[in-house]
Amino acid sequence: MSGSTKFSAIDLMYGFYHILMREADVPLTAANTPSGMLWEWLVIPQGLKNAPATFNRMVSNLLRPYRDFAPSYFDIFIHSRAADGDMTDVEMHLQHLRQVFEVMRESKLYANLKKWIFCAPDIPVLGNYVSTEGVRADPEKIEAIRAWPVPQDQKQLRQWLGLVAYLHHYSKNFAATIRPLSQLLKADVAWSWCPEHHTAYGAVTTSLSTDRARLDAARPREGLPRSVRRERLRDWLRRHAVRR
Repeated sequence: MSGSTKFSAIDLMYGFYHILMREADVPLTAANTPSGMLWEWLVIPQGLKNAPATFNRMVSNLLRPYRDFAPSYFDIFIHSRAADGDMTDVEMHLQHLRQVFEVMRESKLYANLKKWIFCAPDIPVLGNYVSTEGVRADPEKIEAIRAWPVPQDQKQLRQWLGLVAYLHHYSKNFAATIRPLSQLLKADVAWSWCPEHHTAYGAVTTSLSTDRARLDAARPREGLPRSVRRERLRDWLRRHAVRR
């Protein structure tokens, strides 16, 4: 999405219902209703463990030819910029949308118009906002942190730390800043809210509330080579892009 100026997000409706159940697995979906009747699902129902991954794989395969401008992860995120020539960024974006719509029409995928974001300067992607300027934190999450009352016990502190930890990438020196607060969560430490704790609490809140709460470094810079590296970490195979 680096360098793009127009963004759209398409939320797909009834996504799981587009995928047929394997015939041998249909009996595994049987459910007994209050009327005493036994129902089986012929399409993927809500709640199956592998349903999200199966649905996401289907959409990714359908949009594979257009993955350069229409990546998908449950939703479809379309991004465009002006092409070399006579096309403006809006015209290019409309062309990209038509290509995606054609795939959706052929595959009978339906969009939820109530959740559709069209030709916007930024869009929410996986809990963050992506725009031409980079990646920034969700304003609603930032406001929730600012409005959070000062913790009065370990339970409240643990809840607050769970919220801010989700956005720790947007706070400089996050681990070092919250270290005094983390010490309060130890089982052998009595609760005592001191000035150093209040200072750490305010420092995190301030760092996330400023205009600096964005990840400009997440944008790959044009002209720099990129590669993909595979690492095995705790028995999970992870892939991540590496910038040089």
